[in-house]
Amino acid sequence: MRLVIASCKVDYIGRLNAHLPLATRLLLIKADGSVSVHSDDRAYKPLNWMSPPCWLIEDPDVWTVQNKAGEKLVIDVKEILQDSNYELGAEPGLVKDGVESHLQQLLAEHVSTLGDGWTLVRREYPTPIGPVDLMCRDSEGGNVAVEIKRRGEIDGVEQLTRYLDLLNRDPVLAPVNGVFAAQQIKPQARTLAEDRGIRCVTLDYERLRGITPDEYRLF
Repeated sequence: MRLVIASCKVDYIGRLNAHLPLATRLLLIKADGSVSVHSDDRAYKPLNWMSPPCWLIEDPDVWTVQNKAGEKLVIDVKEILQDSNYELGAEPGLVKDGVESHLQQLLAEHVSTLGDGWTLVRREYPTPIGPVDLMCRDSEGGNVAVEIKRRGEIDGVEQLTRYLDLLNRDPVLAPVNGVFAAQQIKPQARTLAEDRGIRCVTLDYERLRGITPDEYRLF
């Protein structure tokens, strides 16, 4: 991973143009090819970014990141304050809560719970910022990303929103809709999800298991 702190201006040229005026920012260049631009006033979400597959061309004062669709992230570098490279090694992956991971497996096995004619494309579908729990196709063949939680809170909705934003940048997948599935969904999370066009589904764990409490089954 490469971390660059620089005084820069940034322009995104593509389906929706965007401009960041001159300021000191963190440029994050990851091994997967992604480039993201960060400020110091938010926890994790970048100001702008380019997801792989893409490539970076470094000229003396201008960095250009471009993807196959022709979209560009143009970084006008005025001054580099720090430029560091780090080898992070292999990522062991996120260890999920036992019930949450079991819910994912059960829902993958019974994806028709989400709708008649639904099919599973893949569990742990990769994105540049981590895998979305399930990628499915609905009865009309549309792609749907499903994020599964034991307790549905605002953080989970924000997580799915970030996944959807990245997935919808891929013209092969887009449009990708979202489903936020949990055993319990807090009212604030439901309101935020529905405002963003994300469907909420409350999961019945025992019904998904399909067994009585005195039975034992190893998954």
